[in-house]
Amino acid sequence: MSAANDTSACLIGIDIGTSGTKSALFAADGTPVASHTAEYPMAQPANGWAEQDPQHWWNAVCEGLRAVLAQAGAREIAGIGLSGQMHGLVMLDAGGNVLRPSIIWCDQRTEAEVADMDRLIGHEKIIRITANPPMTGFTAAKILWVQKNEPQVYERCAHILLPKDYIRYKLTGEFATEVSDASGMQLMDVPARTWSGELLSSFHIDSAWLPKIYESQEITGTVHADAAKETGLPAGTPVVGGAADNAAAAVGTGVVMAGKAFTTIGSSAVIYAVSDEVKIDLAGRVHTLCASVPGKWTVMSCTQGAGLSLKWLRDNVCTQETINAEKRGVDPYVLMDDMAEALPIGANRLLFLPYLMGERSPHPDPDCRGVFFGLSAMHGRAELIRAVMEGVAYSQLECLNVFREMGVPVDDMVLTGGGAKSPFWAQMLADLYGVPVSALAQDEGAAGGAALLAATGIGLYKDLAEACEAAVKRGKTLTPDKERSAQYAPFFELYKKLYPDLTEDFRTLSSL
Repeated sequence: MSAANDTSACLIGIDIGTSGTKSALFAADGTPVASHTAEYPMAQPANGWAEQDPQHWWNAVCEGLRAVLAQAGAREIAGIGLSGQMHGLVMLDAGGNVLRPSIIWCDQRTEAEVADMDRLIGHEKIIRITANPPMTGFTAAKILWVQKNEPQVYERCAHILLPKDYIRYKLTGEFATEVSDASGMQLMDVPARTWSGELLSSFHIDSAWLPKIYESQEITGTVHADAAKETGLPAGTPVVGGAADNAAAAVGTGVVMAGKAFTTIGSSAVIYAVSDEVKIDLAGRVHTLCASVPGKWTVMSCTQGAGLSLKWLRDNVCTQETINAEKRGVDPYVLMDDMAEALPIGANRLLFLPYLMGERSPHPDPDCRGVFFGLSAMHGRAELIRAVMEGVAYSQLECLNVFREMGVPVDDMVLTGGGAKSPFWAQMLADLYGVPVSALAQDEGAAGGAALLAATGIGLYKDLAEACEAAVKRGKTLTPDKERSAQYAPFFELYKKLYPDLTEDFRTLSSL
């Protein structure tokens, strides 16, 4: 059945984020109807720790669903898709009760457990099985931390879920997950798209605790009567597998086949590309995960301090621009863009390394820190702004070059996130990438992608490619300028040299 033949059907996408949950209602063709975001706190019981109460997620879902359903009118709710933050650990007892706060993706307490994983399995073998090196942020190390430090909690565990899959349980009573999110737990055989018996045995994790794995668009259950009372949803509404936040965003941007990719520049930056086969970087510079498209995989980079670097500059250096912007009624970033664009490529020979939060891609190094290189008395705020924007862009090119080295082609790029609001930054990325860079006519993020997964799962579209063709609309496309690309090249070559030159100095600094 085609969506064009079912104008009454509506889909709901739910995205369980770190700061809040977005519940959004869409027409079958992807047109947004209503959305609501409910916020909640993050707890940091110790330095480097990060936890959230799963009940806060559920409360936010109930609030959001009631808000959007109030605007649905007579429309039928045909299906629900889920998305959410990756890598979080939710532990339940045999009665389905939460045993402890969820240890979420940005928690860094598990350095010792990562070393244990290397010792138990071997670093390269873990990469070959899970497609990623052992990571403090991934779920497996968190499970081992609870096993070691909270044995009384571990003994009572009967179920392990990811954040969005806890919401699925609350909606349907089913213990289920899907490939894109599960592949970020570091418990899967990612090439085989199934749990790894070898890893579970070595880590002493009971396989019965883990949920059944589905493909992202498969129906995993239906809304039960109790959840219907709490949320206002019709009982029996199908709930599909959904996807991890970036995998759902990929669907929402139309990135569902090889050759296509998106770049998100928010606080962090991500490049996400689809591959027809498993491609693994044994150096661990980028992540490989299962795609939300059956039979496909993804390669994903993550730069920790992208938009965050520009925000840091705005908040600490660009006070005058903020004042001027307020007087003119515009965003300070608009004035900062204008200042940067007036300068030549290379920011008058000033480079910036965007490592304010350490780094993941392409340098997995928690000790590296931000650097202005070439700072001179002639430089002012404009040079600092342009250097930061170029440094973030150079970081993305470094990551994209890893994809190309791995044999993951990218000939089409969509730009999303806050960075997409800057035509200057978007053109800079097009010039550096050497491929066209497009904006979206409307960007509903992961919630929009989750809704398209639901639309596909219930049969409104024959597959995700058809769903994206119908629902995802491009905005302006920027083409690369060869002359500017050539001008950037020598600065990029010097930029690439600075990290290896400073690696040992970063380590020394961290120990002082």
